[in-house]
Amino acid sequence: MTLSIGEKIILPSHGPCLINAVVNKLVGGTSATFYRLAPLEDTGGELFIPVDKITGLGIRQLVGRSEIPKLFGRLGQEAKKTILPTTARNWKQRAIDHSKLLASGSAFDLAEIVESLTELNETRALAPHDRQTLERAKKLLVCEIAEVLGETKTAIEERIDKALQVRKAE
Repeated sequence: MTLSIGEKIILPSHGPCLINAVVNKLVGGTSATFYRLAPLEDTGGELFIPVDKITGLGIRQLVGRSEIPKLFGRLGQEAKKTILPTTARNWKQRAIDHSKLLASGSAFDLAEIVESLTELNETRALAPHDRQTLERAKKLLVCEIAEVLGETKTAIEERIDKALQVRKAE
């Protein structure tokens, strides 16, 4: 995979990033080439990814505009019953499952986390770890969709909340 300066990509667990530059740095006495990434979720800072190590990091392109309606549709469905009943009772397994989904970097996996934890929150108060996971997944999903559609994060968050309400109304 070759990335270009100015390209927007998804770095799992960091969300959308802009490739600002390709830079050389001296690491342990050896010169290495890095992509300099700027996270687009308002956290500031920079990330440096070695050019020769990007294949195993799960970096992907932003979700296509045509996939956005499917994402909102996913949020409007009930959580997959194969995951929720067992993990709703077992916080440890739920944390493992959600960590794997977050690490995948997939927008659809983020939507699954948001949907399942929102559904769980409707039956009982979320534990602090679950609440943090929900907020993180939702923030990453909002940021990616906002980048793709060119809309504000506030507008996208409202659209996500509406999609979640559709499921509740059914």
